[in-house]
Amino acid sequence: MTTVTRFAPSPTGMLHVGNIRAALHNWLFARKSGGRFVLRIDDTDAERSEERFVDAIRADLDWLGLTPDAEARQSDRFALYEARFADLVAAGRIYPAYESADELALKRKVQLGRGLPPVYDRAALALSDSARAALEADGVRPHWRFRLDHDAPIEWTDLVRGPQRFDPATMSDPVVRRADGSWLYMLPSAIDDIDLAISHVVRGEDHVSNTALQLQMFAAMGAPPPAFAHAALLTGSEGKLSKRLGSLGVEHFRAAGIEPQALRAVLARIGTSDPVEPLVDAAPLIASFDFARFGRAPARFDEAELAQVNARIVHQLDYDAVKERLPSGMSEAEWRAVRPNLTVVPDAANWWQVIEGPIEPPAVDADVRAYLDRARGVVADMIWSDDPWHALTAALKAETGRTGKALFLPLRRALTGRDHGPDMAALLPLIGRDRALQRLG
Repeated sequence: MTTVTRFAPSPTGMLHVGNIRAALHNWLFARKSGGRFVLRIDDTDAERSEERFVDAIRADLDWLGLTPDAEARQSDRFALYEARFADLVAAGRIYPAYESADELALKRKVQLGRGLPPVYDRAALALSDSARAALEADGVRPHWRFRLDHDAPIEWTDLVRGPQRFDPATMSDPVVRRADGSWLYMLPSAIDDIDLAISHVVRGEDHVSNTALQLQMFAAMGAPPPAFAHAALLTGSEGKLSKRLGSLGVEHFRAAGIEPQALRAVLARIGTSDPVEPLVDAAPLIASFDFARFGRAPARFDEAELAQVNARIVHQLDYDAVKERLPSGMSEAEWRAVRPNLTVVPDAANWWQVIEGPIEPPAVDADVRAYLDRARGVVADMIWSDDPWHALTAALKAETGRTGKALFLPLRRALTGRDHGPDMAALLPLIGRDRALQRLG
């Protein structure tokens, strides 16, 4: 059987970090299994769905390197939903219910007051044909519920959570269609999983109870269910569920200078027994992906850890991978010189300014001024080689007796305007003799 996974966002907003992690899990599993990764746009909510969000979802996945193998849109599939719906109504598995939202809320309140679980009482099933006709004659339009089979427990072995068991008698018959004819999530999703031959549904643990309901829907439609894997949800760095995670999307990470490889590296491994590593290539992430390595505890997402991984990713990036984002005129030599000191690629512009100038000359006392004047004389007289830094410092050490910080720091400050930075042996040839003379003088 070909492995087919799907990522099914609703285009009612931008993807957030939890969505991205779900998409990544589906992509990694499909790639490891030699299968297909499908993007399904769940746009049944016509009022809230916007095409700009569809475009943004595609662009975000492309930026992350998670380009799908195929795409489907629920808004193109209403005829299929109608046909399956009619079959289930005819089979008695979907039935009309006429209670208003207020009536249902009152029923739940009464049940809770009696210490009972707020489960729908199936009063609609007791209505006679004449009672239903009277309600509809009065303009009451029904919503539609899927009738759960209470005869046996719902059981499956989850690829992350292990054996799962639900008693359907403790669950309300889920509403699958609203009174206005619009669809809720549950039934169209199950229909699509059958039609698109989805072999594995990989999503967050907040969908576990949905899976229990949908398993009965698969059975009612005579289709074998996919396998299910429910990963633990993300928590923030403070160790509890964080609303802020819902606002962290690709736009946020790109603005912060985060590389897609860094985001992939972190999200692929947190919540598993594997260490987070700064892997530029996705191949090791794909090879190591295994639901057996997923833990049940919430997965901790820490932006500070992401920033550290990002810096280590940046230190590995080749010039060709970043040249379109570097300052005009910055060559591979300059990139290689400054790369070890970067945490994000845009910071290369700061070091380009150091190389090209002008820089702010540091204030110095008379002793340092004399030392820099001597350094300028050495630069003026020396043969400018491939390694002018070591030639300069060797000459100054021999002449002045200075060593260590007293030898190097005044030179670095004068030549770069900074106390720290890239290796001066790599930087000085890029600064060049003329600019070095000017800055030492």
